[in-house]
Amino acid sequence: MGKKAKEPEKPSSAWQGTYGDMITLMLCFFVMLYNPSEVDVTQLATITQSLQMNETESVSGGMSLSAGRLSDLGNNINSLPALEKGRSLGLAKKKAVSLFAPDVKSNKITITSDERGLVITLASDSFFEEGSAELNIEETRGTLLRLSEFFKLPELAKRSFRIEGHTDSTPVAESSRFESNWELSAARSMNVLHYLADYGADENRFSIAGYADTKPKFSNDTPEGRAYNRRVDIIILDEGHF
Repeated sequence: MGKKAKEPEKPSSAWQGTYGDMITLMLCFFVMLYNPSEVDVTQLATITQSLQMNETESVSGGMSLSAGRLSDLGNNINSLPALEKGRSLGLAKKKAVSLFAPDVKSNKITITSDERGLVITLASDSFFEEGSAELNIEETRGTLLRLSEFFKLPELAKRSFRIEGHTDSTPVAESSRFESNWELSAARSMNVLHYLADYGADENRFSIAGYADTKPKFSNDTPEGRAYNRRVDIIILDEGHF
């Protein structure tokens, strides 16, 4: 009687563990690269639609796009206004970093963002004499011109802006025309707005505020800290702030 043919060994599935680990690592990598402020809304809506299962048909082994989904894509894009506004502000920040590169390099301004929106901070010591609200216009004219052009960008067409003046905790001099740091901080905001309007910015989209020394960024116990606290912030306001 002949020997039975030896059955072939089943292929090893050990590779699946390595493959799964690789896919997980790639997913983590792309999540780290993802920036929600720069999301392409059209692509996001398309991906979202393509991942939705056809509820009226049975699907074997995958997802499908039901009839009429792409024709409704415009409506779905309109349902994502916050993402679009976040993307426009992200683009505006990129342009600000490029446009104000000389001013950032010379420490005249800094560009940050917080819960208020995109914040362009004017270093008070570059723009004003200590205790004064008069702009050093000869030294800062170029920066103010770039600022006025920046506020005309299409990405900012529906945005509002606020100019906030801040001081350190040093009381105003007795010889000053300002009664307190409140008046000084508000006057600095107002003067910045006047120059921006003179250079073409739409003043109707701005508001001004003076906070005196109530919102310091650093301790007022050192000269360096007081220098940082003397500032004017120009904010491209996020939704919910006015």
